[in-house]
Amino acid sequence: MAGKDIKLHSSLGGEFDCYVALPDTKEKVPAIVLASAVHGVNADLRDLTDCFASHGYIAYAPDLFWRTIPGALSAGDDRTKERSQPRLEKIATGEQDMLDVAAEIRKLPGCNGKIATIGFCYGGPYASIGPRRLGYDAGISCHGSQMWSYVHELDGVTQPVCLIWGDKDHAATPEVQDIYPKLAQKMANLEVHLLPNILHGYMMAGAEKAFDKGAYDFSMQRTLAILEGLRGEGKREALRKAS
Repeated sequence: MAGKDIKLHSSLGGEFDCYVALPDTKEKVPAIVLASAVHGVNADLRDLTDCFASHGYIAYAPDLFWRTIPGALSAGDDRTKERSQPRLEKIATGEQDMLDVAAEIRKLPGCNGKIATIGFCYGGPYASIGPRRLGYDAGISCHGSQMWSYVHELDGVTQPVCLIWGDKDHAATPEVQDIYPKLAQKMANLEVHLLPNILHGYMMAGAEKAFDKGAYDFSMQRTLAILEGLRGEGKREALRKAS
């Protein structure tokens, strides 16, 4: 299901690009906002956005780098480092964009008011920030980076959060692999998965060395289960952790 590029107004002034894919349904359905890796809204992210729409969900992928170096950049482009650093500051700046996107989605007649976010690499922290402070109803992170700095964002969170890494991922540091599984044992709403022999970037089909179909399918299954749970109170069974 092909999407389209639109312009969204920033509540702080200006406007930014967003790739949008809408489902072919008359039901009111949940939405998902995709927070990209440093490469931006590239072909891989557009394909993922289209995929969520094909499963019956509203999907938005905003350009979180519009204030610095907008657009999609290739893997070998050094400007990816420039526009993503300092990392914590840039992620904080993107919070307003994530708020603005959610506000726009909730105006859609086809949205049931529930919105999840899924972040990849650079966008991973929004899986925690979104439910904690931005009004999102769920958060998913696939091969998220800098996650050690956002452990505290899970304090008091009751919305479903799912964090997935490969155990060969450089972003899944020993600290990350230690603290997050321990947190999951204490938090019924948090699930953490460390997939064996999987590298950073496994969700991106264009990353030939890292992409893994099995890990991709597993991550999509968990994300779709969470989205299904946001359809209504009668479907909370979908939020149970994978055995």
